[in-house]
Parts: sequence; C-alpha cells; structure tokens
Amino acid sequence: MSHVHSHAHEHHHVIESVSTTLIVCILLNLLFVIVEAGIGFAYHSLGLLSDAGHNLSDVFSLLLSLFAIRMATRKGNRHFTYGYKKSTVLVSLANAVILLIAVGGILIESIYKLRNAAPISGEAISWTAGVGIIINGTTALLLMKGQKNDLNIKGAFLHMAMDTLVSVGVVLSGILISFTQCYIIDAFIGMAIALIILVSTWKLLKESLYLSLDAVPEQVQLEKLETALSQTPGVVSWHHLHVWAVSTTENAATLHIVIHSLTDMEDTKHRLKQLLATYGISHSTIEFETSDTPCCDTSEGCYKQTIR
Repeated sequence: MSHVHSHAHEHHHVIESVSTTLIVCILLNLLFVIVEAGIGFAYHSLGLLSDAGHNLSDVFSLLLSLFAIRMATRKGNRHFTYGYKKSTVLVSLANAVILLIAVGGILIESIYKLRNAAPISGEAISWTAGVGIIINGTTALLLMKGQKNDLNIKGAFLHMAMDTLVSVGVVLSGILISFTQCYIIDAFIGMAIALIILVSTWKLLKESLYLSLDAVPEQVQLEKLETALSQTPGVVSWHHLHVWAVSTTENAATLHIVIHSLTDMEDTKHRLKQLLATYGISHSTIEFETSDTPCCDTSEGCYKQTIR
C-alpha cells in the first residue's frame, strides 16, 4: 500500500512540475508576442506582425498541453470511468496537426516571397529573430526533459524547437540579406526549414494518430511481452491480449490466462502484474481460466485452450 501511495505521490509531483514549466513557457512566449507585435507596429513591419501571430499559435499550443495535463489529473466518473487521461493523446494529435499547418504556412509564404521579393531590413529581422532564438530556445530546453516520456509534451517541445530553428534561419537570412541585398535568400531558407520540420513532425503525427485509435504504444515491445508471458511460472497459455494507451504516459492491458488450478491464481497474478509493469503497463485486467474450461468471449468467439 505504501508503494502505491509513493508512486501516486511521485506521479502527482511530476504533473505539478510539468505544469509549472508549461506556465513559465506560456508567460515567456506571450511576453515575446507582445514585444514583437509592438516593434512590428512601430516599424510598420508586416513580417514581424505575421511572425507575432505565428508565435501566438505557440502560446495556444502550450495552453493546449497544459489543459490536457490538468484534465488528466481529474478523477473518473460514471461517464468517463478512466477519467480524462485520453485528452493528452488528443492534444498531442492536435499539436501535430498545428505543426503541419505551420509548415504549410511557411511554404506558402516562402513561395510568395520567391515570386515577389520585396526589399526588407536585414538588421531588423536578425535582431528580432535573435530574441526569438533566446525565448523559443529557452522554452524548448525547459520542455526537453519531459518530452522523452510524454507524447503530449513532445508535441509542445517540437513546436518550440521548430520555432527556434525558424528563428535561426531568419537570423541567417537577415545577415546574408544585409551583406548581399539578395532578398530571395529568405524564401529558400524558409523552404529548407519547412522540410526539416515536416520530417520531425511526421513521427509525432503517426504516433498520436495510432494512440488515438488504441494501437499498441510504441514503447511496449509486444513480441517480447508475449514471450515473457509464456515463460511466466504458473501460466499454461494465454490469449485475448490487448494493449492500449490510457494517456500519453500510462498504458493498459487486458488478457486471459490459463492456469492448471485456481489455487495458483493469486501467485500467478502477482507475477504477471510485476511483468506488465516492467513493460510500462500500469493498468491491467487479467481473467483466469483453467485448462479444462473453454473460453467463449462474446466479442471474439470461443477459444480452444492449448498448451504453449
């Protein structure tokens, strides 16, 4: 019982830590949007105003991630028995879609600039983008640790890493434009950045879409798990194994286990729970059957018991 309480306390601490990090990131980026928009109005720069609008979408993305994390902490009810943990998966999918829309926007803007290369101030672009590197880079660093084990945070991290990359590209284009007066450089750098972002976003989109369809989470090695189940002492055979994501950080499983005698059930269940936990599955429902009892799951039909 103390272990369960300790795990719950640790999980709550992680949630609070990530939430605080996201709030700091939101405030930093909102401040940058206000400053950039102010400079854009002062210098009548449509480019800076457009970028401020784009950075405002970053704030929205971070707010979505914070909302999902907060929703995931809410307890289940009669309508949502698992709670609202799945919202983290839906938000990671939304962030992936937002990133793809941003890529499309960058490509459209780059093609427009390629056809209509207008004179721009390289110095003004570089200085403003330099501030963007600091803000977006700091935000990405703050999110870097959490993104390794949480697809929702990974989406926010990729968003900020993308913007850091965009800012670096803008600084480079600003410097080159200042020296060469070749304004189409900005368009080519924009296209290159868009392609890089597309490659990094594709995996996030695929993972998020799979999890929203209750696919086996990428970190769960199903073949190894199946082998380990067969080798567990007390297990005669197993079937009807289903693994899915409850949230971007928690996985669940259901399975049927065949044992020789029901007297072995508790010991076998304890071993299986420990095994599933090592594969990142924290929620599991195990149904036990004996060798001489046929399984007739109404959703999957009868299953003939066999010795594995």
